Amino acid sequence: MARSRPLYLHRKVTRHGKIVWYFWPGHGPRIEIKGEYGSPEFMAAYRVVMAGSPQTPQKRAKDSPETLGWLIGRYRDSSAWAGLSEGTRRQRENIFKHVIDSAGTFPFVEIDRAAIVKGREKRKDTPSAAKNWLTAMRGLFQWAVDANLVESDPTAGVARPPAPKNGGFHQWTEEEIEAFEARWPIGTRERLALAVLLYTGLRRGDAARLGKQHIRNGVIMMRTEKTGTQITIPVLQTLQQIIDASPTGDLALIARHDGHPMVKEGFGNWFKDACKAAGVPGSAHGLRKAGATRCADAGATIHELNSIFGWTGTKMAAHYTENADRARLARQAMSKLEKNKE
Repeated sequence: MARSRPLYLHRKVTRHGKIVWYFWPGHGPRIEIKGEYGSPEFMAAYRVVMAGSPQTPQKRAKDSPETLGWLIGRYRDSSAWAGLSEGTRRQRENIFKHVIDSAGTFPFVEIDRAAIVKGREKRKDTPSAAKNWLTAMRGLFQWAVDANLVESDPTAGVARPPAPKNGGFHQWTEEEIEAFEARWPIGTRERLALAVLLYTGLRRGDAARLGKQHIRNGVIMMRTEKTGTQITIPVLQTLQQIIDASPTGDLALIARHDGHPMVKEGFGNWFKDACKAAGVPGSAHGLRKAGATRCADAGATIHELNSIFGWTGTKMAAHYTENADRARLARQAMSKLEKNKE
């Protein structure tokens, strides 16, 4: 990672707004360097201290103060971390584990915008992973600014990687849905999973934890794991028939063989295996996209799509309604062409 100052020199802003420079090679006491930063007196004092420091310092522990590992640990203890959804915390835990393994001993005050851009570009071949990494680092440093541990957020202004040109997750076709249903008949857990994903639009984490306790009078009511949005989804007759004919767990409809709920990641991997067995290139998220397309094609409005899929704002719902409108207008235009031809 790029350095913007002399070796082992660290900058700290006290809670009173005073800037303090100190020398610290990763072990031993911190030695304050007095004077105006960059002045001859300041640099002379720095060289004196540097001359008395071993050139091969002991390796910092990942939980030593001033290290990135230490900062992440403090972030995990914060109210900002506690305010994240369970799914977001689990995702960021996995990201931070790899960050600590690779750069946990690095002084966090020396992480600058160039280092963040470098980390994003390192993951450029997997845009989704790059986006999640950047989002996690942004959350970390925004909290660190608020906690007066850093002066500025090095992720500020760093753009997210562009969305994949292929549109991201493969959206299921009607033919693929039929192939899956042919391989997994009603009465199997796999067919139940497909029905829940397709007829509710739930994300895989919410589909994995959906249980009978969330269904009252034929209506699913639950808060989404990702955003905490309250959703209300009527249970269609087709879905209810499949639920009634399928093995279910006590706390989750789609359960493991021992009756216990699946975790989100486990559910996703299990469902991918079921897709492979059916010979379709599907995933749980791709089926959610297919459900949204079906709703939009049937004339669902932006507000109706938001209420089903737990989206906020208009961006995601508008994507599906615009595509549906475009297809409808194309059909109308072609019908006019046929009439003119006559």
